[in-house]
Amino acid sequence: MFVRRGDPAYGARVDLFSHTWTALRAAVADLADEDYARPSGCKGWLVRDLVCHLVIDAQDVLITLATPAESEPTVNADTYWQLVEPPTGEDPLDALIPRLAAAYGDPALLAFHLDDVGSAAGRAAVLADPAARVGTKDEVLTVGDYLSAYVLEWTLHHLDLIAHLPSAPAAPGAAPQGAGPSDQALAAARAALERIAGAVFPASFTDRDALLVGTGRRAPSERERAALGGDAARLPFVLG
Repeated sequence: MFVRRGDPAYGARVDLFSHTWTALRAAVADLADEDYARPSGCKGWLVRDLVCHLVIDAQDVLITLATPAESEPTVNADTYWQLVEPPTGEDPLDALIPRLAAAYGDPALLAFHLDDVGSAAGRAAVLADPAARVGTKDEVLTVGDYLSAYVLEWTLHHLDLIAHLPSAPAAPGAAPQGAGPSDQALAAARAALERIAGAVFPASFTDRDALLVGTGRRAPSERERAALGGDAARLPFVLG
């Protein structure tokens, strides 16, 4: 058992990071081989491409937690994310990921790699000093803020993972295929998106719909667009 460092507030933050990351990895572990060839919620990516991206995300977590910084923080959990223009498809990394994912061949190898690197990233997060400063993307922030920022990432990608999975009866005692993020994760991610975007979604939006519509994963209905008012013209909020 790991001993969690720091104050109780940090305990809650790392718990949410661990909760969302564990749930996402469990959803990947539950995929059938044929699911890897289905489209994901990330435009242009299959499920296998998204899982490959998660491997890279896990590596980034490990690298960042092992990259100490001495200077004052330049960003926090919210300002770590920036609103950017929708992708054009010209990003070399976006083009690389599908080729890298295809190179795995057997989906089991990709799932194993995510479990291996992802488990290490989860352990590193629990063991990290929350007050320590780390560097990533030419920015400096505390470990606590860095882990909190990733709750939004994990929750959005959990929604992406299950976006086109078929509904299937669950085995006794098991979650149904395509089960999504928890209510706690969705609420935390929605709150983060609203702070980052400087926009509050109407109460008529569920947390899931606020995330999907807000990040352009689906178009708003006419009723939703009317409820959003002037903020409808700002959609989608793309995070970079």
